Amino acid sequence: MAARPKKAPLKAPAARAGHSAPAAPRQNARETKAAARREAILDAALDEFSARGFAAARLDDVAARAGVAKGTIYLYFADKEALFQELVRFQLYPVLGTFEAALASDLPLRKITDLAVEIFAREIFGTRRKQVMRLIISEGPRFPALAEFYYREVLGRILKVVRARLVRALERGEIADDTLIRFPQLLGAATVMAVVWQGLFDRFEPLDAPALLRAYFDRLFPRDGKPI
Repeated sequence: MAARPKKAPLKAPAARAGHSAPAAPRQNARETKAAARREAILDAALDEFSARGFAAARLDDVAARAGVAKGTIYLYFADKEALFQELVRFQLYPVLGTFEAALASDLPLRKITDLAVEIFAREIFGTRRKQVMRLIISEGPRFPALAEFYYREVLGRILKVVRARLVRALERGEIADDTLIRFPQLLGAATVMAVVWQGLFDRFEPLDAPALLRAYFDRLFPRDGKPI
């Protein structure tokens, strides 16, 4: 008996013309549009919170500034407090990560302070992020939940890595005692003062904030190498 001929393997049907566009580009376009809309809302929120404060700011006005319907805000944020919290993350997490990386390096402490001045000058004083810091200073006393959030998400993280680096500095003989380990707030005192000054008094007496920070750290960490 003759062997039956083998059947050719089935082939997938060819895509019809006009129906072969992949879904990924459309999805990427939607995601890009959604990210841009979210960023516009956050930018508008910073304007509104800065102009009116947290209590008086209204989501209707944030939506108007962003050019979206009020309901669109709720697609991204549960309420006004959640919007404020995400604004803090959006504005400060990038610079916080840069600062943490500098402190984790093996550079001498004096070099790290030079880097810190550069970071603050470029990422805080040279951007709208300083407005977020002013908002925390002004609104934190009236809204303790916002202050707690800022401490947990930003300030607490900074203090942790600063203390760890100062412990190493003491072991290396870069500082003479544990004063700064006990009071790391001293390192940020000039930055806070500069942010407050620029917000309140700069029109009367302009302040060169980066120069102030350099002068401050020159006094705190003399370049002659002697530990303070």
